[in-house]
Amino acid sequence: MHLTEIRINLCGDGSSRLRAFCSLTIDDTFVIHDVKLIDGPDGLFLAMPSRKLCDRCDRCGDKNHLRSRYCNHCGSRLNENRYLRFQNGNSSNHQPRVKLHADIAHPINAHCRQEIHAQVVEAFQRELERSKQPGYVAQRCDGDDSDFYFDTLRPTGTTAAH
Repeated sequence: MHLTEIRINLCGDGSSRLRAFCSLTIDDTFVIHDVKLIDGPDGLFLAMPSRKLCDRCDRCGDKNHLRSRYCNHCGSRLNENRYLRFQNGNSSNHQPRVKLHADIAHPINAHCRQEIHAQVVEAFQRELERSKQPGYVAQRCDGDDSDFYFDTLRPTGTTAAH
């Protein structure tokens, strides 16, 4: 596996823990969007794209996030303890940790994670240096490249609806 492109979208003024959104292109054939570079207590770390875990309402069967108290579809009150099915190991105080998100894409071994981390941090540092140059224009920092992709995929002669 070779990262052939790393796009860094810097975020904030340094007061936020979220430092950048990243898009990683692998072997010029596969892209992963919405990788976050976060400034944690032990330095920068990558948060892979994830989704909120859901379960189904006992009454209507509609999906709801685990933190929801009421069903989004029928409005019935949801079981307050249903999140217990999603406990993930033990935390430092030996209490089960609730898993509220699941990774969509992630490395499957430590070596791969370390390689990706090193390359992304290096690209981040380069982008920080570029941002100090006169005329630098920061890219949007919302993790949403949809305008770019809609523009490149839209048939010729059509316009975006905003």
